[in-house]
Amino acid sequence: MNKVWFITGCSTGFGRYLAIEALAKGYLVIVAARNPNDVKDIVANYANTSLVVKLDVTVPAQITSSVNEAIEKFGKIDVLVNNAGIGYFGAIEESEEAEVRRMFEINVFGLAHMTQAVLPIMRKQRSGHILNIASIGGLRSFPGVGFYNATKYAVDGLSESLSKEVAPLGIKVTIVAPSGFRTDWAGRSANDSKIVIDDYATTAGKNKGDIRGYSGNQPGDPVRAAKAMIQVVETENPPLRLLLGAAALKGARIKIEELKHDFDTWAAVSEGADFPKES
Repeated sequence: MNKVWFITGCSTGFGRYLAIEALAKGYLVIVAARNPNDVKDIVANYANTSLVVKLDVTVPAQITSSVNEAIEKFGKIDVLVNNAGIGYFGAIEESEEAEVRRMFEINVFGLAHMTQAVLPIMRKQRSGHILNIASIGGLRSFPGVGFYNATKYAVDGLSESLSKEVAPLGIKVTIVAPSGFRTDWAGRSANDSKIVIDDYATTAGKNKGDIRGYSGNQPGDPVRAAKAMIQVVETENPPLRLLLGAAALKGARIKIEELKHDFDTWAAVSEGADFPKES
């Protein structure tokens, strides 16, 4: 029987491109969006293999109802793609608590609640694959997006732990970590802090300007990214982490070298923090 995909945040970005590619490949796809009208074009030619559901991942009742609709329509969920998410620009000191909490509700708690809703189905099936869309910013931090980085570090940590819990149950987990792609993330999908502190102009301010400035011209192709995610699901031994984009790969390697430098330089101090070994 064909695999059933449940993809959140399909109005724009990776969710939209992934839904289009998965349907074109013949998969059965639950296309989730806060406004179902935004995804009608995606499913126009796939009446029998698609299901549009209204889903705001911060609303528990909508999570429950959308999962129930998916099971009623297709009887199972093989692949969950937690894609719904937003960005936010501001130095740590500039960042507004209400905006930060909203981002955590979507990027972290929404993802966690969706995962908790689908896991009982996958456990019963003894199979499934969860793709959590994180970011290279969940492995390496940048000025001006510190709280966004924090949400993606949370996704990375949660996903790694989850992978160890569900592996014996036949469920796979992949953390997808993109760099810059031509989606709406750096455009309308990310708000700016209303507070601006001049002392951060050359750090947080500059990085925000650089990211905003190349929106629409990023090197990453979201169609190729969608195809890569499908390839990961189709492989027998998928990776725990999938880096997408040359910049993501480069950034991850830089982080590895930074970690190695600190670990090696301070190894004696690290080991010296233990009680002395008994002779």
